[in-house]
Amino acid sequence: MSNHEEQLNALSDIRKMMDRSSRFISLSGLSGVFAGLTGLVGAYLAHLELKKYTNGDYGYGIDADSEIEANLIKIGFSVLIIAIVGGFLFTLRQSKKKNLPFWDKTIKTLLINLAIPLLAGGFFIIALLFNGNTTGLIAPTCLVFYGLALINASKYTYTDIRFLGICEVVLGIIAMFNTTYGLYFWAFGFGVLHIFYGLLMYFKYERTK
Repeated sequence: MSNHEEQLNALSDIRKMMDRSSRFISLSGLSGVFAGLTGLVGAYLAHLELKKYTNGDYGYGIDADSEIEANLIKIGFSVLIIAIVGGFLFTLRQSKKKNLPFWDKTIKTLLINLAIPLLAGGFFIIALLFNGNTTGLIAPTCLVFYGLALINASKYTYTDIRFLGICEVVLGIIAMFNTTYGLYFWAFGFGVLHIFYGLLMYFKYERTK
């Protein structure tokens, strides 16, 4: 092997080390697929609740408006918790396969940058619920702030996440002008897009390895 080839290999190794130290590369594509499937199940359960609301099936003496808001919030939090747990387990599995640390400075920075827009969006949605007559904007708001969170965190992991975030933001903006179909936009953004990008990342970074 020539000195030139040795230098190129050394530079390649240094670049890989720098890449690993600055980006979280153990993110599993299967976690995205799992989150997408969970989102679709949540959207279906929300659809059933909305159907009960429009049919007046909550029963006599029940405040239907308060009941549906409470049920939808429960569904949303359940979907979020299940998706997070699933993502944690799949990503932990991927870290072990790559023999990389799961919890380090990079993932802490990633989570902080992810959490800031998500928390801002969460408080914004609470404000929408508090003021009333704005429930049609909740699904678009979820998509926009979630997309911004992904864009903000993407520089600490795979760049594909940035494109997913842009798609979520664009979808949320479109949904703002079509609030009647908010649940369908929500299902597409949190369900179909997650599954698509999860499979893309799996075959690009995991299966081919």
